Order: sequence, then C-alpha cells, then structure tokens
Amino acid sequence: MAASHRTQIFAWCLYDWACAAFSIIVITFIFATYFTTKIAQDQITGTYQWANATALAGIVIALVSPFFGAIADHGGNHKRWLLFFTWMSVLSTALLWFAYPSIHFVYFTLTCIVLGTIGYEVAQVFYNSFLSTLATKEYLGRISGWGWGFGYLGGIFALSIALFVFVKTNILGLNPETAAQIRICGPFVAIWYALFSLPLFFLVPNIPSKAHPLPQAIRSGWRELLSTLKKLPQEKNILLYLIAHMIYTDGLNTLFAFGGIYAAGTYGFKFEEVLFFGITMNVTAGIGAILLGWVDDYIGSKATIILSLVFLIIFGIPVILMHSKYGFWGAALFLTLFVGPVQSASRSLMVRLIASKKMSGEMFGLYALSGKITAFVGPWLFGWLTLTFGTQRIGMVTVLIFFAIGALLLTRVKVEV
Repeated sequence: MAASHRTQIFAWCLYDWACAAFSIIVITFIFATYFTTKIAQDQITGTYQWANATALAGIVIALVSPFFGAIADHGGNHKRWLLFFTWMSVLSTALLWFAYPSIHFVYFTLTCIVLGTIGYEVAQVFYNSFLSTLATKEYLGRISGWGWGFGYLGGIFALSIALFVFVKTNILGLNPETAAQIRICGPFVAIWYALFSLPLFFLVPNIPSKAHPLPQAIRSGWRELLSTLKKLPQEKNILLYLIAHMIYTDGLNTLFAFGGIYAAGTYGFKFEEVLFFGITMNVTAGIGAILLGWVDDYIGSKATIILSLVFLIIFGIPVILMHSKYGFWGAALFLTLFVGPVQSASRSLMVRLIASKKMSGEMFGLYALSGKITAFVGPWLFGWLTLTFGTQRIGMVTVLIFFAIGALLLTRVKVEV
C-alpha cells in the first residue's frame, strides 16, 4: 500500500474520529441525559420527548438520504455535499450552548438535536460512499473497522475532555446554576467535529463521476433513484439485506439513543457516572471494531454481523434483568464489544454487495434509508413502553427482539466469496 494511499485512508478514518463526538456526547450521553434530567419536566416525559425527536429525525433522514446520494452520483462533488451536511450538524450543535436547564427550552433543544442529527446522518451517506474507492476487497473489512475504531477512540477522547475539563472539574469556572459546564459541551463538539473533519476534504480525492449542473443532476438523480427502487424487488438479495439491516439497526439506534438515559433512570447513575460509563463503553466498542475488522476479512462480513448480533443478545439479557449497578456495568462492557463490529461489517457487506461503484452514493443512500426508514419504531416503542409500564427495562426488551429478527433474516442473504 503506497504512502499516499495510507494518508488518504488515515484522513478518511479521521472523519469518523471527528463526527463520533456528536454521536457520543450529544445523542447518547451528555445531552441526552442532561435533557431528561434538567430540561424536561421529568425523566419519563423527557424520555418520551427525546424518543419523538429521534423518531422525527429518522423519518426525515430516511426520506432524503437516497435522493441526495443519487444527486451526488449524477452531479459529482460528493465532498461538497459531505461538507454541507457536516456543517449543518456542526452549527446546530454549537447552538446547544443556549439550551438552558428550564422547561422553556425543551423545544429549542429538541430542534437543535433534530437538525444536528439530520446533518450528521446524511453526511454519513457521502462519507461511506468513499469506502468503495479507498479499499480493495482484501482490506475492505479492516479499513471499515479502522474507521469505526477511530470513531470510538475519538469519542473516548472527546468524552474524557468533556468530563474532566468541563463537567466534573469545571476548570473554566462556568456558572453551574445555568448548567454552563454542561452546555459548553455543545460548542466543544462543534469545534471538534469541524477541526478533525478537515483532512478528508483536503487529502481524499473526490469520487470519480461526471459533473453535471445541479438542476440536471437533480432530475437525473431522481429518475435513477425511481428506476432503482422499481428494480429493487428483483434484486432480492440486496433487498433482503436492506430489510435485515433495517431491523437490527433499529435495535442499535435505540441502544445508542437511550444508553445513557437507561443507565441513569434504571440503575441510578449520576451524571458523572454516565460519562465514565460512556468512556468504558467506547473503549470496548473501539477494541471490538478494530479486532473484528480483521475477522471480517477472514470469515466474511455476513458471518461477522451474525456472530456479533448473537453476542449482543446474550449480554443484553443481564443488562435488562440485573439489579446491581456494577453487574450491569460489567455486562454492558461485554455487550458493547460487539456493537462496533456490527456497524463496521454492515458497511463492508454493503460494499461487497454493490454491483457498480459508480452508484455508490445512491446505494449508500438506500443503505441509510434501510437504517432510518423505520428508525422511529425503536425509539417510539421504547418511549411508549416506558411510559405505559413506568419502567425502562420493558422498553429495552425491544432492542433484543430487533437483534434476533435481523440476525435470522441475514442468514438468508447470499454473499459471493
């Protein structure tokens, strides 16, 4: 592998390092917990509101991702679209500085979360499409795994800074009465995201494609997308994979959205404990993504996903049933070891199944669609069951059901060796 190619791969992986701060600090741990405990009326209501916001973002993402992917394939400039949606997320996150600990800021906060999530997720469509041009078949699993591993490591560093500089020690002397030591995490994530995403835009070459004017690209992309959707029922293998991916990703999305909320609400984790919990979870997830990236290249992406889903179910059971805080923590450590491999191998399996690299944007748009078209179902079920039964444990059961159904469907997907 040439030095210039290694540099491009490193720059591509560094984008995962950049955007992981948004996912981990804003969506999963700090702001999710801050919203339900400090901004919302109470934790149960806050969980329900956060679930609705997550579901709304998922619906929008599902609708627009394939469309923008198809436009990029026909109009070129994948990096320009990636830059646009990256900055949509960055600016929305920066505005969380104004999310004060009052019920009057519920809808402002949720609006920032919805817009930031849409920008973050649609950007992933263009980011993932670069994998097919950067990775050879022999290194596909490893490079995808390295990207996820970088993401988890970046999340660890960002979350550690948020904990030790802002939340716990409040080195800057910010006013705790207005939760400024927590709100500052919004601008911090925005700077982190913007700064570490820059190498990709300067060092990774754009995806080869014919550049057309935007109006023509929109028309051509729309026609091609409709044609692909019409032909998709005949592409039974890809369709089956997208359905399986849709279902088990619902479980992952719910786990990410409510991991910190569940630890705080069910096991009584304090705010600082939620952050420590997040750090340890990301250590194991990063290790899993990197190590099983090698496994992906040896036993295949499909087998890696199924194996990881089985272990997610095995370790998910004690996460739901245990009453010991530290027993739950230990089980969750083993569970998250298999979260990264599911994400990494899912991305590499999509690349292996794509017939034409020229349509990588559109196909990864459909991949994002499969991950988001029913993304509202998991959070909505979690929120509704939590509200109905008055316990988050019942809500978490849905996650394991999604994993089991997705794994069973995946066994029927055929992959060429």
